[in-house]
Amino acid sequence: MKSNRVLAPVAAAVAMILTSGWAAAVEPEQVPSRAAKRIPRRRGPQATSRAWPTRSALAPGCAALCIRNPRRARTSFSYLRSNTMPKSPFSGPYNQKYKPTGGIPFSAHAFNGEELEAGAEPAAQATQMDAIGHFAFLPEPWKMQPPFPSDTATYYGGFKQSEVKPTPDSPLLKLGIEKAPPLITSAILLDAKTHVGGGKPLEAGRGVTAKDIEDMLAVQGLSGRGILPGDVVYIRTGWGDNWQDPDVDKVYYSKAPGLAYDAAKYLGDKRIVAIGLDTPFIDPVPEGMMQARPRPPKAPARPAPSPSTTTCSPRWASTTSNTPTSRPSPTTRCGRPAR
Repeated sequence: MKSNRVLAPVAAAVAMILTSGWAAAVEPEQVPSRAAKRIPRRRGPQATSRAWPTRSALAPGCAALCIRNPRRARTSFSYLRSNTMPKSPFSGPYNQKYKPTGGIPFSAHAFNGEELEAGAEPAAQATQMDAIGHFAFLPEPWKMQPPFPSDTATYYGGFKQSEVKPTPDSPLLKLGIEKAPPLITSAILLDAKTHVGGGKPLEAGRGVTAKDIEDMLAVQGLSGRGILPGDVVYIRTGWGDNWQDPDVDKVYYSKAPGLAYDAAKYLGDKRIVAIGLDTPFIDPVPEGMMQARPRPPKAPARPAPSPSTTTCSPRWASTTSNTPTSRPSPTTRCGRPAR
């Protein structure tokens, strides 16, 4: 999501740990020395700030530490997108149409988006840094009764629909991705292809675990430094070897390795600001998952739902026999009374 016709940089500006550390903030002289002694233990931005998090909220104390690095350098990996930028001769015009705020039936979510003209390809097909204005919440779940109550949506910081997207064809007036500050911080690259896969790409569905991360830190000589608050962590799985242009084999986006659940918790506890992999998804995606194939014959069956509840799919309610019957009534929402 964005707030105007020109997209802000999507890639982060990253200062690598050994050769960089520049930050564009002006801070009191005592801040760097204070931060060097103790990195603040801030848990993230306050929702009442009514704006994007500041750099200090994204990476506590990191900017001050980077300023102290005498070998700091400034590097940017991003460009502004526009219809006049260099494009493939096979790409359509990079023109966008802003869509009305929509919702998901029987949920309290509202969302915004835009669509591109046929043939345009912005490469936004994976886990990505998104605008806070992409999602909002409703005071109660939408029960598919038209029109969608977008005027009741509330966004991050308490902004209302009239402040963020006042008309159906409006871009985001607040909380667009171009309002996000660049990530200027230290980074670590962990080579899972070499040290976990033995020189081969990790298999689809294979999760990089917390132990894998600690083992890679050790073998790469980074145990002493470790992963610090404010770091960006990159993991090379080797799956990028499947990237083809043109995409003849259709492998890259069909499955992939990814980050295991315990590794995600591990990195969260380390308070990193971003994670990047050479895969289209952060989560591991095994063979057949994207194609919605049935479970293997020997896979354990799902536990049967309680006879006293009703299970819901995105469109239909069903009984314990999983036979489609009718839409959920307004008083029932996935086996629970509607709010």
